Amino acid sequence: MKSIAENIQTVVNDIKGFEQLYARPQDSVTLIAASKTQTAERIIEAYKAGIRNFGENYLQEAINKRSALPQEDIIWHFIGPIQSRKARDIALHFDWVHSVDRLVVAEKLSRNRPVGKPPLKVFIQVNISNDPNKSGVSVKQTAELAQQIMSLPGLQLRGLMTLPRAEQELSKQRTVFRELRRLLKDLQTDLPQMDSLSMGMSQDLEAAVAEGATFVRVGTAIFGAREPNSSKTN
Repeated sequence: MKSIAENIQTVVNDIKGFEQLYARPQDSVTLIAASKTQTAERIIEAYKAGIRNFGENYLQEAINKRSALPQEDIIWHFIGPIQSRKARDIALHFDWVHSVDRLVVAEKLSRNRPVGKPPLKVFIQVNISNDPNKSGVSVKQTAELAQQIMSLPGLQLRGLMTLPRAEQELSKQRTVFRELRRLLKDLQTDLPQMDSLSMGMSQDLEAAVAEGATFVRVGTAIFGAREPNSSKTN
């Protein structure tokens, strides 16, 4: 079994290879280690191997990890669904939020972002596949939500995120991600500060890089498959 450090090196090499293959600028893709359900010790292993961006899905679990990992250069991303009642603590404890899909959540994040902290960088999550089992705003509603978020203090809208329906074929994966890239391009006409795409995980990494991802969220390829009974804390 490979170590976390070896897995990270493999993923980093893959990303660099895909950047070159698809004529992307070198280092244009930021690797986020999706570390939900992972112990602080395993996150430290990833940190020692060079990872600085970590993505968490469960609020209380993430808060506990932050207490155990005081390294100031760690960048914390919230990448899971947001319950409105937990927006306050997310605004306090994270640097980026990838899963904003309704105005009430954005307003609570804005209202609770501490004045002394930099603006909270946020993505709008788009249900690009129209999958009823996935979170996210519809394509048609995205522009309106983007304009609303732009008016909120304490937030900096940076781009779009998606978690599409799983596809096995590279061409089908690319088609979905291409739709998100085109949507971002359309929005940039009025909102040029939206410059980022959060898309792609272990199983569709190549397609995401090919279609312009600037952040990829990789868990299994770094930490291995989660055990079926792995615990979670919301």
